[in-house]
Amino acid sequence: MPRPGVGGGIAPGETPPAESGTGTGTGPYRPLRRGWATGPLLALWVIAVVFALFFLVYAIVLATD
Repeated sequence: MPRPGVGGGIAPGETPPAESGTGTGTGPYRPLRRGWATGPLLALWVIAVVFALFFLVYAIVLATD
């Protein structure tokens, strides 16, 4: 059981170490890769263009009626 230290607190060495002192680290350093791969980014652009074209055509149809 931890004993009270000076001022009523816990004396150093009576508690477990902080989180950063419990292990050897998170593993070897690996640089970050680029965010989005070409495939998903291209798919998002295609969906955005189709979405924009749909509303453009819809606006033209409403304007011509």
